[in-house]
Amino acid sequence: MSIALAYNVPSHATELEQLIQGCIRNERGAQEKLYHLFYPRMMGVVKRYIAHEEQAEEVLNNGYLRAFQKIKQFNFQGSFEGWLRKIIFHAVADYVKQNTKYSNQILLVDKEQFVEKDHADKMYYDQLVELVQQLPDATRTVFNMYVMEGFNHREIGSMLGISEGTSKWHLSEGRKVLKEKIEKLELHWNM
Repeated sequence: MSIALAYNVPSHATELEQLIQGCIRNERGAQEKLYHLFYPRMMGVVKRYIAHEEQAEEVLNNGYLRAFQKIKQFNFQGSFEGWLRKIIFHAVADYVKQNTKYSNQILLVDKEQFVEKDHADKMYYDQLVELVQQLPDATRTVFNMYVMEGFNHREIGSMLGISEGTSKWHLSEGRKVLKEKIEKLELHWNM
C-alpha cells in the first residue's frame, strides 16, 4: 500500500508512524488508511466473540473510535498493532458485558475436559471457528478469552463482572460442547 507523504513528520519516520502522527492531528485521510490497514486482523479479533456481522462491525467501529480518541497515548514503544488490539478487545468485552446474560449459578469443576488432539488435528481452522461461534454467547466469550486471548479466570471474571467459578464453568461447558460437536462430525481424512 502506498501512502502519500503529506504529513509534517520527520523524514526518518516509517509509513505507519506517519499515519499515526496524522491520526494524532485528527486527519481523516490518515484515520481511514489506518482503519483499512488493520481492519482484517481487528475484525478477526471481534469475530471470535461476536458472530453476527452487523454487531461485529458496530463493535469494531466503536473500538476504532476509542483508538482514535486515545491515539495520543500511544508512545511509539512496542507494537502499534498490539496497542490497537487491546483497545478493540476492550470494546468487545464492554459489548459482551452489556449484551450477554450470565448465569449467576456457580458450578465447581474438578477436571477440565479437552478436545482430543487427534480430532482437532483433522479439522480446518475455519471449521473450529464455526463450531466455537455456535456456542452460547457467554460460554463463547469466556472460551475465547481463556483459550485465544490467554486471560486467566480472575481476569475474565473482573472484565465481565462474573465470578471465577462461573468463568471456569463456562470454559468447561464450552470444551464439553465442542468435544461433542467434533466427535459427531466423524471426520475421516486420509493422512
